[in-house]
Amino acid sequence: MSTLSVIVITLNEARHIEACLESVAWADEIIVVDAESTDETAAIARRFTDKVYIEKFRGYSGQKNFALVQAGSEWVLWLDADERVTPELAEEIRTTIAGTPAAAGYEMPRKAFFLGRWIRHCGWYPGHVLRLFRRDCGRFDDREVHETLILNGARGRLRRDLEHYTDESIEHYFWKFNRYTTLAAEELAGRGRRAGMASILFRPLHAFIKMYLLKRGFRDGLPGLILCLLSANYVAAKYAKLAERGAQNWKLS
Repeated sequence: MSTLSVIVITLNEARHIEACLESVAWADEIIVVDAESTDETAAIARRFTDKVYIEKFRGYSGQKNFALVQAGSEWVLWLDADERVTPELAEEIRTTIAGTPAAAGYEMPRKAFFLGRWIRHCGWYPGHVLRLFRRDCGRFDDREVHETLILNGARGRLRRDLEHYTDESIEHYFWKFNRYTTLAAEELAGRGRRAGMASILFRPLHAFIKMYLLKRGFRDGLPGLILCLLSANYVAAKYAKLAERGAQNWKLS
């Protein structure tokens, strides 16, 4: 009979981790890799599993690949701490791996909530994400941020939604903002990319137009507008930091 390991990496996720792990308490194994949280994240996680590893942060991919090495089941489901597996998705996962799966990995639609509202547009839904895979068929790439799973084999698609409770407040959004934009700029720099005035000016504008108009973010009301503006600001900060890295002597004129 096929078994399932769930892997989650955390850093100061006390407000989310309990609901996340409760949603996968049915799994054969839960593995949490915590990056030295200063809140109660690790203590809460230990209520659900004895496989809680405290590891100095080695990058998102590094943390997830470490968790993957600890997994002992045939199948792996990876989650972020602010995500939840619904009962319907749980049943679909169990049914899929218990049968004769045709694929090495499975995508699932993700239903994301921003400022407490389900974002149906902005290019966010269904936003299929590859989360379920055979342990010996996947590993995470080396990107600094927004890492992806490299799958060796065919991929299938599940029907039920994974829920994502991202950024319940603007304050929380900016708590992540500085770190993520710095990592994104470092990744671009590592690939030899450079940024100038055009990138800083036009890329954020393009991001806003794409999300708000082309992806119909205006249909998500005020949260949709705020999300599109913040996303454009994210792009601006990322390229501004990239430009800063390449500048030798910036001087005010």
